[in-house]
Amino acid sequence: MRTEFLALPVMLPILFGFIIFIFPFKSERGRNIYTELVVLVNTVLVWLLFAGGITEEFTFFRLTDVLSISFRIDNMAMVFGGLVSVLWPLATLYAFEYMEHEERKPQFFAFYTMTYGVTIGIAFASNVMSMYMFYELLTLVTLPLVMHEMNEISIRAGRLYMVYSIAGAAFAFIAMVVLLSYGGTLDFTYGGLLSSDVAAAHSRTLQVVYLFAFFGFGVKAAIFPFHGWLPKVSVAPTPVTALLHAVAVVKAGVFAIARVTYYAFGTAVLKDTFAQYVPMAFALITIVYASSMAVKETHIKRRLAYSTISNLSYVAFALTIMTPQGLFAGLSHIVAHGTMKLVLFLCVGAIMHHGHKTYVYELEGIGSRMKGLMTCFFISALGVMGIPPLIGFASKWNIATAAAASGLGLAYAGVGVLIFSAVLTAVYLLTIAVRAFVPVKGYDENALKDVEKPHWCMMLPIVAVTIAVIVLGICFTPIYQVIEMAARI
Repeated sequence: MRTEFLALPVMLPILFGFIIFIFPFKSERGRNIYTELVVLVNTVLVWLLFAGGITEEFTFFRLTDVLSISFRIDNMAMVFGGLVSVLWPLATLYAFEYMEHEERKPQFFAFYTMTYGVTIGIAFASNVMSMYMFYELLTLVTLPLVMHEMNEISIRAGRLYMVYSIAGAAFAFIAMVVLLSYGGTLDFTYGGLLSSDVAAAHSRTLQVVYLFAFFGFGVKAAIFPFHGWLPKVSVAPTPVTALLHAVAVVKAGVFAIARVTYYAFGTAVLKDTFAQYVPMAFALITIVYASSMAVKETHIKRRLAYSTISNLSYVAFALTIMTPQGLFAGLSHIVAHGTMKLVLFLCVGAIMHHGHKTYVYELEGIGSRMKGLMTCFFISALGVMGIPPLIGFASKWNIATAAAASGLGLAYAGVGVLIFSAVLTAVYLLTIAVRAFVPVKGYDENALKDVEKPHWCMMLPIVAVTIAVIVLGICFTPIYQVIEMAARI
């Protein structure tokens, strides 16, 4: 298979998404079929490229001798790109039913489709420059989705999202410039792109600049104190928040942190210094803070937003352990959390769309009207809590064992933080499930009379991903093999 094909899954959704703008479809059904076909074809193309075994780099555009937009498939790309490509068609199918009564649907599905290609661009990027360019393009194509309602609240959320993202981009850009100055290249290399002599001579500078990279890319990963945008963008339509919180934006943040830590700076110059301890401390603070906020939050989507913030820092904590086991644990939780959290957000979106409920205290007895939906929610909630044999148990166990094996005092403290967070996770997720299935005596049954069951466009993705949460918890070995190769275990 030719290396030029590496650009196809990046460019195809961008170009075909743009066509929705240029050529308005006469029927909504025609546009939906077109959109789903585009994302399905792109998913098939991604997996054909994985199967093709292409290891060479393809340069799509060269700015200078050392700056280029280039793509390559390595095991890191397969982990993130595989997750995105599997979940995107399901999220798109769900969006058709959710958006059926919304305005500006051509604009919505145009940007929704283009975001797929941009996210694959981040996954397939072969150097820091390429990842940075698509990382910032991700902000631009998701901003119209965040502001889709075009009311005061969504516009304010979009502005906040933009401010945070631009600030993070500035920090990340500084790191990129310094890497180029000292390394002479920006190509991802496991162990770091800097020579040992350069790393030793400029270790303190590189350690400081790494903090710029960690917190710069960490904005999209919602690392405290740069997390404030994520709960605010919950005003966006649920298909958007599902992408923001489960698949694309926030996962791109932790994926970028993994890349710059292990494939750009390298752990040798960072380990056992403040460049390791400071990010690890902020990751642990974020876990405790976000889990606590989730417990007190009564708005359903914002509660899940704080849950996402907490679980993203599970990944960040694993990555800052700075061992192959830490990278393995972080990547495994990216896959696990992306799968589980997509189910939770899709379920909550269906509750809001068909059940007309927005707050936790409104969910009393809703399980009697939405049994299948709330069963899927309950299963995925157990997974996020880390209950075996679901996929969340395996990934959290990997994080804890990597921390224990590291020998770091702060990492040992992190194991305690994970246990504390697991307790809070049980509180803020099980309260939803318990209210739904075991309502308090004397609850108002009339409040449920307008609750409708979701149609197949919503239920099929929810059930399919819930099955994945179960099956992958039992049969995670094939994915582990790819992650182990990425982590060089």
